[in-house]
Amino acid sequence: MATRPELLAIVGVTASGKSDLSMKVAREFSGEIISADSWTVYKGFDIGTGKPSAADQKAVRHHLLDVRGPTDGFNAPLFKEMAEKAIKNIQKRGKLPILAGGTGLYIDSVLYDYGFLPNTSTENRAKLNSMSLSKLLERAKVEGVDLTGVDSRNKRRVVRAIEAGGAKPSKSNLKKGTLIVGLQIDNDQLRRRVEQRTKRMLNAGLETEVRSLADKYGWDIEPMKGIGYQQWSEYFDGRQSLEETKNRLISATMNLAKRQRTWFKRDKNIQWFDSADEAYRFISCTLNT
Repeated sequence: MATRPELLAIVGVTASGKSDLSMKVAREFSGEIISADSWTVYKGFDIGTGKPSAADQKAVRHHLLDVRGPTDGFNAPLFKEMAEKAIKNIQKRGKLPILAGGTGLYIDSVLYDYGFLPNTSTENRAKLNSMSLSKLLERAKVEGVDLTGVDSRNKRRVVRAIEAGGAKPSKSNLKKGTLIVGLQIDNDQLRRRVEQRTKRMLNAGLETEVRSLADKYGWDIEPMKGIGYQQWSEYFDGRQSLEETKNRLISATMNLAKRQRTWFKRDKNIQWFDSADEAYRFISCTLNT
């Protein structure tokens, strides 16, 4: 890249080392971190989401943490709006914005300027969701809804296509002046890291955090459905041991990593590295040009 990037994105699967790399780059190059995570936006959900520590947040300014109450809800269009405001603000102050996280849709919505389709009413969606897939396909045909490019075996996507009247979301080329760096890690090493991180979370009081949140909000609010939280309900009901809960946490995290890999591997603009040290050296050379 001939010119110094105006925006740096650091991506990869969960537990790949994105947070530590982002902190190191931010300290060295006067950066501020925009967290691209669908769960750390919620207040009070700290240990289970792997939210940056108070010390890290004091050392480097973070954005989009604790911006929503547990019952408020959050989505990609709202993230895009808030992240773009943060990026402009950071750049205006002469700092480097670092978009870091593992929620691919959130990251791509900013980097590729997604144009999202308008939301439908909850009543209409509930009506569509109550229909069988075959009935939905019939309805799409009658209404002339174009299902080209839509997985017609996926009921949720067919519902969304009908809601949008066949309109497709828009996507632009990569935002000018953007560098995307990815950390890749093999499954054996990833599993070790996930196991170690799960142990740290348990030692830090994850059980107490989840119990407190469940007592206050129940299990039906959106952030309680996230990894690190939903796996505890059977434990508190006495139907699952702590060891079984730990194994469920690890398994769910590994499955998340698999989905994240699938998402990110489609993006040919990502510069991949096998270690954080390699990635840091590359970023340093690029930012020093």
